[in-house]
Amino acid sequence: MIPTGVEKLPISKWTNKHENFTHKLKMGSSFSLYNPPGTTRRERYLATTRNFQWLINYAKKHEIKLRAMGSGWSFTKVGLSPDGIVNTSPLNFSFPITAKYTSQKYKNTPADLYFVQCGTLIYELNRRLASRNDARSIKASGASNGQTLAGATATGTHGAAFKFGAVHDAIVGIHLVNGSDKHVWIERESYPVASKNFLKWLDADVIRDDDVFNSVVVGFGSFGFIHGLMIETSPIFLLEEHRLGNLPYNDALKKAMRTLDFSSLNIEPEEEDKSLYHFEVLFNIHEKVDNPSNRDAFLKYIYKKPYTTDYIPVKHSELFTYGEDLAGIISTVLDALGPSSEKLIPTLVNQMFSLAFKPTPPQTGTLGEIFNYTKFRGKIASCAIGITAENSPRVVDAIIEINKKHSFPGGLAFRYVKGTSAVLGFTRFKQTCVLEMDGIESLGARRFYAAVWDHLEKEQIKYTLHWGKINFNLNEERLKWMYGEEAFGLWKKVREELLPGSTKAIFENEFMKQCGLD
Repeated sequence: MIPTGVEKLPISKWTNKHENFTHKLKMGSSFSLYNPPGTTRRERYLATTRNFQWLINYAKKHEIKLRAMGSGWSFTKVGLSPDGIVNTSPLNFSFPITAKYTSQKYKNTPADLYFVQCGTLIYELNRRLASRNDARSIKASGASNGQTLAGATATGTHGAAFKFGAVHDAIVGIHLVNGSDKHVWIERESYPVASKNFLKWLDADVIRDDDVFNSVVVGFGSFGFIHGLMIETSPIFLLEEHRLGNLPYNDALKKAMRTLDFSSLNIEPEEEDKSLYHFEVLFNIHEKVDNPSNRDAFLKYIYKKPYTTDYIPVKHSELFTYGEDLAGIISTVLDALGPSSEKLIPTLVNQMFSLAFKPTPPQTGTLGEIFNYTKFRGKIASCAIGITAENSPRVVDAIIEINKKHSFPGGLAFRYVKGTSAVLGFTRFKQTCVLEMDGIESLGARRFYAAVWDHLEKEQIKYTLHWGKINFNLNEERLKWMYGEEAFGLWKKVREELLPGSTKAIFENEFMKQCGLD
């Protein structure tokens, strides 16, 4: 008998948000969860914990594999099961943490902590935090905020907060359902947050261990069902976004990209109440230039400022209102034309840049207003590579040469993110440069990605790949080269300890086998 709060989904296939793949499922093996009726929020939350456990038991009995699924934002099958998915998007409780539920050893104030159920969208979380009497904000986000917090955390979504880090670097506690009769609260021993009262509220066992936490926090759904997350917030702040076009790709810009020392750039200096928060450099790699020093860049940089109410909120462009299938149609045309499509790509991309990347006056908004919910149209290809900041100009030059042989239907962006302590966090370098290659899903895009990866390996340039974006070349050998044998082994060891053998198999998939992580 299916318990209240669990519904079967009559589906045999599923398409991700970006429409770049459709995945086959086993009919009758997918479910949706909602918080059952109850007299208190705790009663409803605990009932949902039991329903997660029921699903694990169901999967054992019926010998199927399951994975949680929120917004379906990933471009890859990293978080998908071969049999069934569990829709967690209706699970969207969130609430502030009081002193009663905060460890006396916590280094900040209880007002900084906020508990979020797994299905909560980052877009919605931003709105809820901003609407509180003591308005708050998350510390970092990706450019698009239609992901669930759990999904963004699990795959390493990063943004460009170069003084803070990625989304998951704000997570300080994880409620994990890891068995049909088990669930645990995980936090770092070096950074305790939860009191005995909170553990009693969850009715969970506790694991305080830095290695365990740092392994699970970027685990792409393979450690069990993440039911809730404790996030560290900050008082609400404003972001002031600046955009500059036609910036020479010269020694001054290369120095800023390598060192994040911006003194040689002609941008506004930091002030006591105005600090640089986000730094991003974009390139049109199809631009025709007679020599590399004449190439132009597009610069987006954002300052963080104290919150006031007397600002004019940012207005996002409504220019791109094409039909839902335009990018998909272009993708199909490029594939159908084969090699001859190469001639169309430069014109297409030059038009895109002239429309989408115009210099604009400074715009101001909260984090949730600057980075809002992006609605994608058609089939999009996206790959994100982590490299050291020091190597970023060298990689720009290499990609421009690669593009001459494998024309890429898209653009190039370099974002900078503070390194993470997550064991398999792809922003692993002390100052990580995230190379974003976004364009139209096509065979040409994938050939280009493969050529970039091959070049980096040939030149022995260390890199990592975003778990939730296109990463079809990942395997065990590459992962060990990227993260090191010790980190690779630690992640697997933690998973072995957290999941009993029969449960572990439920949360495995082809991607894990391909990567040697099963």
